[in-house]
Amino acid sequence: MSSLTRNRSNISSSAIAIQPIHALSGLRSLYSETFGDPQICIAVLDSSVDQSHPCFEGANLTQLQTLVSGFAKSGSVAQHGTHIASIIFGQPNSSVPGIAPGCRGLTVPVFADGQEGLVPCSQLDLARAITQAVEQGANVINISGGQLTQSGEPDPFLTNAIQLCRENNVLIVAATGNDGCACLHFPAAIASVLAVGAMNAQSQPMRFSNWGEAYQTNGILAPGENILGAVPGGGTAAKTGTSFAAPIVSGIAALLLSIQLQRGEKPDPHAIRDAILQSALPCDPAKSSDSRRCLVGKLNISGAYALITKGKIKQMSHEKLENVMMQPSETDNTIAQLQPSEMLMVTGNETNTAVTPSECATCGGKSEASEGSEAKQAPQIPLAYALGELGTDFGTQARQDSFMQAIPAGMNLLDYLDQNPWEAQSLIWTLNLDATPIYAIMPMGAYANVVYERLRAFLRDENIERVSIPGYMRGSMKLLSGQTVPIIVPDVRGIYGWSVAALIENLIQANPAGPSEEDYRNKIREYLERIYYEFRNLGVTPQERALNFSATNAFQIADVMSTGTANDIGLDTITVEKSPICRPDSDCYDVKLQFFNLQDSRRAGKVYRFTVDVSDVIPVSIGRVRSWSVAS
Repeated sequence: MSSLTRNRSNISSSAIAIQPIHALSGLRSLYSETFGDPQICIAVLDSSVDQSHPCFEGANLTQLQTLVSGFAKSGSVAQHGTHIASIIFGQPNSSVPGIAPGCRGLTVPVFADGQEGLVPCSQLDLARAITQAVEQGANVINISGGQLTQSGEPDPFLTNAIQLCRENNVLIVAATGNDGCACLHFPAAIASVLAVGAMNAQSQPMRFSNWGEAYQTNGILAPGENILGAVPGGGTAAKTGTSFAAPIVSGIAALLLSIQLQRGEKPDPHAIRDAILQSALPCDPAKSSDSRRCLVGKLNISGAYALITKGKIKQMSHEKLENVMMQPSETDNTIAQLQPSEMLMVTGNETNTAVTPSECATCGGKSEASEGSEAKQAPQIPLAYALGELGTDFGTQARQDSFMQAIPAGMNLLDYLDQNPWEAQSLIWTLNLDATPIYAIMPMGAYANVVYERLRAFLRDENIERVSIPGYMRGSMKLLSGQTVPIIVPDVRGIYGWSVAALIENLIQANPAGPSEEDYRNKIREYLERIYYEFRNLGVTPQERALNFSATNAFQIADVMSTGTANDIGLDTITVEKSPICRPDSDCYDVKLQFFNLQDSRRAGKVYRFTVDVSDVIPVSIGRVRSWSVAS
């Protein structure tokens, strides 16, 4: 599974001259209006953050629980995230004053601590974290990492998460990477993302900062040399890399959003992105041999402010990006995973030398670290309504060996579980998508045995192609492969298993379609297959839960398809949007199916809409199916 990383190298202390980010041209004028509004939220997707550092005293920070959540201590696991967070949220008059200290912050750990340093993050886990940040109200998401790529496509789940940000007007700011080539990283290379490269104190592109083709339309240069930041335990250090340029831009974007809010306007993160790109300043051609290294241009705070306040922003199109993939922003490219985009420069005076091998070190700084302490965590119990295939996992080699020794010769696992049903709880039951586990299913409570019995029955029935698992997400679990997946505690009321063919036959028997039965059958199959494959998802956001529920509420879909068959129309698009009207204490979404005329594309099409309330663990349909004609 592809994932994200970071970079490493050292220089001597004599080369260090800390770049004062608060001296950036135009920043003082922003501070005359705001230091950041607490209604504007910035999410930092990185390693853990030592929130006990003095620079965060008074900061409005919340750590979200993720698959790699843990307490930040003085060590490699918290170094990168603490530094990045301090650049944004460090409080005024502290050792590290941040760019937007008044904004609300979410720290979302995606890089875990391993035996040899930070463990890279998969694209799937990054997608989970992005989705979680959007659900928690982030306006800006900072990702100081990425995955280097030469060709290919991002993981579909990551694509879905980026699309979710676009739909919810959430800006992703990501580092371009530190490979020093005309190459790309994901997610920075995705068109709707604001990519950030690094420039030095003379405002020239740094040699290691990437300048791939996609960055010529979505990339900006910001200071990335000797950027002061916090070290777990209370110290400070200066570091260099695109990792440290990205949070500067994230902070500036948040300040501009705060100014929009103060002016009585609705905060518009993507308008801020366009203003930053349109106001960018060109590099000095006499000092730069390759204009591509400058990307769109250099950060121009005053210019972006002028565009925002005078309303002269031109909407920029997000061109489709072809065949690019994501990789670390670091010089060590041996791990094909998402890694932090940092180049660390440390002085000989630094007492905390534990840096990750996956981080690119080429910068300098002084560090005085002492014991860290636990970071605050906000309890989160999100709902999920997921579809997939059922599987099992042993978790450890020892557990696998114990099962193999316990199962008599000639007997398979399912037969053994039938004779010893209590052993079902010793297995890890998984929900898979395309052979990739996305959840560990952990029944709890008085009726856990009923859930295990149902899971065993589904696994034994070879005709079962899909299962629905509604429930609550609680913690995470490591599988035998080493992959960590979230735990879902299922609600037995909504657990179903089916095959597409059998489901269609049941629907036809309940709703005979007459002479057009085959067409009716094909329309239902097309809808279900599109939900399972084209719109496959993790079932976490309200939109995903509503869509997945529609696939299990097949009788409602059958009515729509029956009408579609009679009217000779074909399914065109499936969309889910917030319902404008909803009953109290509910969370309603409209699933819309748009059809086109099969005989004449110029004739009017048809839209069918039904509403789903996703406020409870098991969604429920509300009202009748509505329909109306639309122009083709």
